Amino acid sequence: MTPVPTRGYAGTPHGQMHYAELGEGPAVLLLHQTPRSYDEFREVQPLLAGGHRVIAMDMRGFGLSAPLPAPQTIEAIAEGAFALLDALGENQAVVLGHHTGGAVAIEMAASAPDRVPALVLSSAPWTDAAYREAHAGGPGVDEAETAVDGTHLTTLWALRQPYYPADRPDLLDRFIRDALAPGVDPAEGHLACSRYVMEDRIGRIEAPTLLLGASDDPFALPDVERLRAKLTGAARVEVAVVDGGTIPLMEQKAPEVAEIVLAFLRRGTW
Repeated sequence: MTPVPTRGYAGTPHGQMHYAELGEGPAVLLLHQTPRSYDEFREVQPLLAGGHRVIAMDMRGFGLSAPLPAPQTIEAIAEGAFALLDALGENQAVVLGHHTGGAVAIEMAASAPDRVPALVLSSAPWTDAAYREAHAGGPGVDEAETAVDGTHLTTLWALRQPYYPADRPDLLDRFIRDALAPGVDPAEGHLACSRYVMEDRIGRIEAPTLLLGASDDPFALPDVERLRAKLTGAARVEVAVVDGGTIPLMEQKAPEVAEIVLAFLRRGTW
């Protein structure tokens, strides 16, 4: 039987943060994409929990965690993640971030190198000046004005469907649920990335870093090499691409992801 994580709320200076944890040992913090929640790691969390305390959180402004007013920033979301670690008594944690969570992970490792001994960036965006200019008018995804006839639900579904596995409508169900969570603004999560001046931060990262890509993610895969070129201060940089992986990589390819991440962690001394 697959072990079930313990869920809880931690009080922080930013409000309550919702999380799910499983296992014992050195902490591993999991940060989801926009507009998801801790649920994005439902499949992979148990696979990582042997020998680790694996904490999957609803980032600030998402899921059941404290809201974050617009304009949201990656820095503010990272502050919420550190506040959760503080509340849980963890001074350090390996941080794994997927998509938007990857940008938050970069900020965490850049702002507090002593607290992030290792970093896993899964399909993280490279948000330089060109990215910010291209996304200045809006995220172009997960935008649907609420309609009295409910057609905004099919709009949200249709925007994501081309980039999800054709035989996994259950993954789109989970996305829709998180996108509709009270207080969550899916567009703001993407806009937070478009406001983030990553080129001023990424060179501060010292932690060994694993760049994890998905072969069929047309948005994030090209950024793997861009990120590798910019991680000039990292102790080492490893790259792995999951064949057949798409945007919901954590749910779709959990065994492959866990195998790569655990192998990376075994090569460290944290």
